[in-house]
Amino acid sequence: MFKLLLIEDDQTLFHEMVERLSQWSYEVHGIHDFSRVMDVFTDVDPHLVIIDIQLPKFDGFHWCRMIREHSNVPIIFLSSRDHPTDMVMSMNLGADDFVQKPFHFDVLIAKIQAILRRVYNYNTEQNELKTWLGATIDYERNRVSNDDGTVELTKNEMLILKQLVERKSKIVSREEIIHRLWEDERFVSDNTLTVNVNRLRKKLADLGLGDAIETKVGQGYVARGES
Repeated sequence: MFKLLLIEDDQTLFHEMVERLSQWSYEVHGIHDFSRVMDVFTDVDPHLVIIDIQLPKFDGFHWCRMIREHSNVPIIFLSSRDHPTDMVMSMNLGADDFVQKPFHFDVLIAKIQAILRRVYNYNTEQNELKTWLGATIDYERNRVSNDDGTVELTKNEMLILKQLVERKSKIVSREEIIHRLWEDERFVSDNTLTVNVNRLRKKLADLGLGDAIETKVGQGYVARGES
């Protein structure tokens, strides 16, 4: 059974979400003391976290930063605010998806199922190392290493990199990548992919691979092949 941690202070919405998610056989945990979010996260060790942005004491962005210091667990943000900057901030912090309130529960369930299927099926199937441009890609641990060091990738960043490296020197369209990551592109902002790719590039730059992924305007992205 998958464990979900729901960081939501609206008790009416929280209980409604627990009821609906439990119908899909998810084990849902919540927060009672919003100063102990990380304690609960450590105790529960969830497979996925859902975080509201507006929370008591500290906002959801703070807790996302804290979680990302310790874990690459998938994170979905919820927000009632209609600010594009919220989505950009969420993705920059390593979130996997963003859901605008009010939302349809079927959409939320579909997003949760897609992320869990992608992340946990993917990690059990990929147990090999890949060498690319002198760097070692560890698919299982979501890491890329070379003589300059090691960077940790989120699940989305690794899936983007994997698609591009598997077809290195060939253009992979934005639509293909979005469909692979989120399965139903109708619910995904085009900017979401851009944010994820830019974050991936920034991490690769720390390894001297800042130019390893090229943008083909109007077409997609290309991973540089061996020179």
